[in-house]
Amino acid sequence: MKRLLVLVAAALLSLELSAQSLKFELDASWPKPLPEKWITGQLGGVCTDAHDHVAVVNRRDITAEEAETGMQTPPILIFDHAGALVASFGDPQVTPRSIHGCFFDRDNNVYVGGNNDGIIQKYSHEGKLLMQIGTRGTVDTTDGTSKGVFQNSSKQRLFNPAGMVIDPTNGDIYVADGYGNKRVAVFDKEGRFLRQWGGKATPAETEAGAPGLFSNVVHCIALSNAGLVYVCDRQGDRIQVFDKTGKFVRNIWIRTGTPTLPDTRGTAWWVAFSRDAAQKYMYVMNGRNETVHVIEHETGTILDTFGRPGHQPGSFTHGHTLALDSMGNIYVAETDTGRRVQRFKPVMGK
Repeated sequence: MKRLLVLVAAALLSLELSAQSLKFELDASWPKPLPEKWITGQLGGVCTDAHDHVAVVNRRDITAEEAETGMQTPPILIFDHAGALVASFGDPQVTPRSIHGCFFDRDNNVYVGGNNDGIIQKYSHEGKLLMQIGTRGTVDTTDGTSKGVFQNSSKQRLFNPAGMVIDPTNGDIYVADGYGNKRVAVFDKEGRFLRQWGGKATPAETEAGAPGLFSNVVHCIALSNAGLVYVCDRQGDRIQVFDKTGKFVRNIWIRTGTPTLPDTRGTAWWVAFSRDAAQKYMYVMNGRNETVHVIEHETGTILDTFGRPGHQPGSFTHGHTLALDSMGNIYVAETDTGRRVQRFKPVMGK
C-alpha cells in the first residue's frame, strides 16, 4: 500500500509539473559520499530504472596521482533515490572499453556500450552479464580495428556505439552506432540484427539538415511514447526524428553553436523526455555550451536553459549525458575532467 501511495503521489506530481513552465535548481544533497577512497573517472552515462535507482557508468581512468591515495570504483554504480550507493559491479576486463551510455529496460536490466569498442552488453540489476552483441575489441571496419575504414554495415559488429534504447513493446534494441559508424542499428531482444539506417553526411548535407545522414558522432538515441526514435546528430547541431523503420519525420535544431556546420564540438549530446503521457517537454544536454535546454516537445522551441561552464556545484565541465526520474529530477553526468553526477530538482516557474 505504501508503495502504491508513493507511485500515485509521483504520478500526480509529474502531471502537476508538466502543466507548468519548469525551472530547475541543484539538489546538493545528492549523491551521498562513496565508500572510503573510491574515486570515479569519467562518467560516460547516466540512466534511471522504474524504481528511481540511478546508474552511472564509470571509465575507471583516475590519474596516477589519484591512485596514490584512492582506488578505482567499479564500471557500473547504482544509487538509490536518496543518493546512497546500493550496488556496484562489472569486470573492467569484460565491460566495454571507454564505457558510454546506459539504459534500463522494463525488467530493470541495464544495457551499456562503449565508444572505444564494438559491443553492447545487458546486465541484470544484480550485475550478471545476460547478453552481448558483438565481440569485445573488434569493430565494424575493414580490418576489425579502430584504424580501419568504417563499414557501417555489419550485422554482428558495432563501431564505438554511444547509446541504446529498448522498445518496451517488444524488447527491440535501438543502438546509436556511433563514434565510428554513422548509423542506427536495430536488434531484437535476443541480439539478432533486424535493420539499420543512416550514413555519413557531407558538410553541405549537414548544413542543409539532410535526413538520415549524420555529420560525425551519432551520440544519443531515445524512444518517445508515440513510438518515434530521436537521434542526436551531435556535430550537426540537431536531433533527427524517425519512425521505427527509419523513415525520417523531422529535425529539431539546437543552433546555439558555430555559425556554420558541421560544429566541431556540437550541441546535441543527449535527450530525455518529461514523464507525463504526452511528454510535453524534451531535455537536451548541450555539451558545447555546458547547458541543459528545456524544450517544448511539439514545436522544438527552447523554453528555458540552465547551467553554465565551470567547476562549481550546478555548473558543468563536459556535461555529457542526462536522465530523468519519476519525480522530474534531472541527472547530469560529466566526462573529461568534470567526472561528477549532479541532480537538479524541478521548481515552479515564476
